[in-house]
Amino acid sequence: MTLALWLLAAYLLGAIPTSYLVGRWFGGIDLREHGSKNLGATNLYRTLGWRYAVPAGLFDVAKGAIPVVAFAPRAGSQEWVPLSLGVAAIIGHVFSLFVRFRGGKGVATAAGAVLGLAPLPLALSAVVWVTLVWATGYVSLASMSGAAAFPLAVWLLQPGDPYILVAGVLLATFIVFTHRTNIRRLLEGREARFGHHAAP
Repeated sequence: MTLALWLLAAYLLGAIPTSYLVGRWFGGIDLREHGSKNLGATNLYRTLGWRYAVPAGLFDVAKGAIPVVAFAPRAGSQEWVPLSLGVAAIIGHVFSLFVRFRGGKGVATAAGAVLGLAPLPLALSAVVWVTLVWATGYVSLASMSGAAAFPLAVWLLQPGDPYILVAGVLLATFIVFTHRTNIRRLLEGREARFGHHAAP
């Protein structure tokens, strides 16, 4: 297979709309019509609970990790190949052709992609995420902050890896972009806290 086909495979894997399928199969609902209307594990948790959200979230992580770990060795030896495959999976998750290009926010799939590229910086970002979820209850705020912390962590812990640093900056910017509606709700005081429904 050529690199282009591996990139397509990474995109299609990322594009599997996990939370949408779980909602349809096990809840008989279209997740885009419930809660925050986002096709992500957090909204699935609010709608159907932990039993369905945890496996869906783990699969979303795997969608990012598999292209980096399993596809990349077969796709090429260049340093940027694993990163490109991870990005393709993230784009697939956010812009899934299976749900009219309206997917999730990309946080879990991005975490899976960078898990195979920069595990220590990812661990620091995860600490930021967990701390803010615990302190504020806002998953969206924690996700954006954790994403913003990632390139700083790369700069501190992997200073000789410019590809990952640049990708981290772009990824953080992208994740903030996908959370733009959350930012508006945060400013208006309507954002749902973890385990609660959004204010009307």
